[in-house]
Amino acid sequence: MPVAGPRLPRTALLSLAILGSALLMADSLARADTGPGYSAPLHQTLESVLDTPRPAIDLWADLQWRSTMATRLSRYIEDPARRSRLLDNIQQEARLAGLAPGIVMALIQVESAFRSNAVSSAGAQGLMQVMPFWVEALGRPEDDLFDPLLNLRYGCTILAHYLDVEDGDLTRALARYNGSRGETWYPERVMRAWRQHWWQPP
Repeated sequence: MPVAGPRLPRTALLSLAILGSALLMADSLARADTGPGYSAPLHQTLESVLDTPRPAIDLWADLQWRSTMATRLSRYIEDPARRSRLLDNIQQEARLAGLAPGIVMALIQVESAFRSNAVSSAGAQGLMQVMPFWVEALGRPEDDLFDPLLNLRYGCTILAHYLDVEDGDLTRALARYNGSRGETWYPERVMRAWRQHWWQPP
């Protein structure tokens, strides 16, 4: 299990804090100003998710994706209700952050094997193995990183931020997420998990 958390200079950390705070405050997200923590495309994507009804064809694709993923996820989570709830949350948080749900599934498999109570030797917590310093950086000490939905919101926000920093390069963004910037072993693990388990042809 990867144990290293993301490492950012102070200025970038403050920038992420602005982005993360906005995501964690969903009621004000659509009205948030574009600030130093946002790229315009990411901000527009998040606003459009909240403001635009989903086309019927997308809803059908979601149903197909959920059916396939529920079957594959059963090897990790036996309870159908828990599987369904987690898939709902992953789709929601991936969409809010502008991420592909399958990539989020692959990252969770590598990080925690879908165990919401997982703790690494470095102290990373929950499904997406978020380091507790993010809670302090965002000024939200009450946040429980073992809460699956909240953990997904943190993890997806962090990965979306790194994608923005790396101009959309997923390999470099994943390496940053793991704290192994400049290396490729971690992105390769995530992409292999995605191809083998969580990719679904269109």
